[in-house]
Amino acid sequence: MPPKILFCTQRYQYLKDRVLTQAPSGWEDGAMTIRDFPDGEHYHRITSNVSGKEVILIGGTIDDKETLELFDIANGCIQNGALCLNIVIPYFGYSTMERAVKNGEIVKAKNRALLFSALPGTSAGIKIIMIDLHVDGITYYFESNVRPVHLYAKLIVRNAALELSAGKPFVLASTDAGRAKWVESLANDLNVQAAFVFKRRLSGEETQITAISANVEGCMVIIYDDMIRTGGSLLHAAQAYRDAGAASIAVITTHGIFAGDGFEKIRRSGLVQHLVCTDTHPNALQISDPLLNVKSVAPLIVDYFQENP
Repeated sequence: MPPKILFCTQRYQYLKDRVLTQAPSGWEDGAMTIRDFPDGEHYHRITSNVSGKEVILIGGTIDDKETLELFDIANGCIQNGALCLNIVIPYFGYSTMERAVKNGEIVKAKNRALLFSALPGTSAGIKIIMIDLHVDGITYYFESNVRPVHLYAKLIVRNAALELSAGKPFVLASTDAGRAKWVESLANDLNVQAAFVFKRRLSGEETQITAISANVEGCMVIIYDDMIRTGGSLLHAAQAYRDAGAASIAVITTHGIFAGDGFEKIRRSGLVQHLVCTDTHPNALQISDPLLNVKSVAPLIVDYFQENP
């Protein structure tokens, strides 16, 4: 097997460090020189030798600057002779824009996939490895020689639910019917009841909860959602479960984006007693609050490469 060397974008240095801590011996810490020019352009130089090596590059499409940095570093690794390239995108931004609803809308999720599909090939191929995509079908947007891989953080969510419940009965819930199948599958694995809310859309921005699929009165409810942005949908669902008699509410999410004052809104609501997210998005690392517990996806990433040498 070729030696592995690990790189990252600037915002994902923390996850690279955690992966290296979990990785078996022999994984090399890739070195780069990065600086900004006065006019706002950016300089990147790969100072480690990548020729003939398997490159693992970690970065998210969390904003346009981050996306281009990830693309530039990926291109640099290929141009410098990487044998193969694995781009780990813990959070694939724009993935809620996976289809056009109104005439003229630009499907940004597909555009991002096409951008990375335009990378020149390597002799042993390119993989794009993503975690808990908002929509499974996004993997079909990639073209050319790129092989998409969808990793599920199901074990992290399962363990977090068991930790939160501390051996007591609970109901595993979702914020809407869109996540119901995933939540139902996990609830079956845990041998607990599943619940979800029915919504009626009032406008493009406003929904109304009309019913809950299960009796949650007197129960601990653990809500799972793949991502929390502003917290609006989560709080509507949490209020509905509380109004239906839930004794306590905890939340698990894979992608803790917490845009704007999203986390503060959740904290101030008093509806949620515990919140668990992973470190797929750097925003979660900026919050220091006893309400929030951040789990790392580093073991998930390392396990994937050990199981797929």
